[in-house]
Amino acid sequence: WLPSLQLVRRGSKAVTRHWKAMHFQRQKLMAVTEYIAPRPAVPPRCLTPRRETVEKEDGYRRLLQRQVQEVFRDNRMVAVCQYNSMPDEEVVLMRHYLRKHNIEVKFVLNEIVRPVLSQSKYKNLLPLFVARNILLVSPETKAKEMLRVLKGVPQVNLLGACIDDTILSRQGVENFAKLPSLEASQGQTVGALSLLPSQTSSLLQRGPAHLTALLDQHLRRLRDEGMGGMAGGTESMAGGTG
Repeated sequence: WLPSLQLVRRGSKAVTRHWKAMHFQRQKLMAVTEYIAPRPAVPPRCLTPRRETVEKEDGYRRLLQRQVQEVFRDNRMVAVCQYNSMPDEEVVLMRHYLRKHNIEVKFVLNEIVRPVLSQSKYKNLLPLFVARNILLVSPETKAKEMLRVLKGVPQVNLLGACIDDTILSRQGVENFAKLPSLEASQGQTVGALSLLPSQTSSLLQRGPAHLTALLDQHLRRLRDEGMGGMAGGTESMAGGTG
């Protein structure tokens, strides 16, 4: 059964609560009654200072840093490369081709290398150790062979190198690879140095040789004139006898 008349209320409800700013007297009261924590009885400067815990350096970390120092000390060429992820087979193949030219691949960590370089003469290499890096080291300056191998490995990008205690950029390494070998440079230097003394010697000998030739020609002329005079005298003596 439903009633014959139903009242249904429609529309929004009356909102009786609106935000209203706090009265300034109440604000003053709240500020005055704000809780202030009491000061400690003993000043902080009078308390015993905390003992700073000094972290002991790990022995394995020191071993790795010593190995990095030996790498920079015992090798004439140390190249810094950016290493991107690549399959293990390609890594083994790259190391095999580099080992043919007596170039070794060293995987290093930045937290191991950076403290070593910051205290050495190679500190200018620090900006290169940002991402994941590897070192290509060799006791010989095999820059040309290294660039030839890295040309076929796009995942390894050359950033810079230290060759014979000289820090070079990528462009500097490429220019160094274009230089002739040490034996050829030494031969060219010896040839250039021996050319100047030979030219000087020839210039110094030209005057005396020319003077000797003139004297020989003068003596020959005098000898010819003497022979001619003696022949004329013999003919006159023969005519007088007849």
